[in-house]
Amino acid sequence: MSDQEVFVRQLARWFHHYQENSTPEPKRGSASWNTVSADQRHRLLAAARLAILELETSSHLQDNSRRYFAKPGEAEWGC
Repeated sequence: MSDQEVFVRQLARWFHHYQENSTPEPKRGSASWNTVSADQRHRLLAAARLAILELETSSHLQDNSRRYFAKPGEAEWGC
């Protein structure tokens, strides 16, 4: 299993944990990760993968948006 897949699984566990504990009245004896249904687990893993992809994409877009601009003091002003 790759490092990224290990991170995805951990992130999905956190999603589940925070979802279970973010209700106004947390359920006593709420379902642990090991008792989550396979369908719910697949949805949480997919959500974690999408979150990571979105973070990577937005970071990459920010890097690209800066490459077309001169660094302070280096702009050429000629008309």
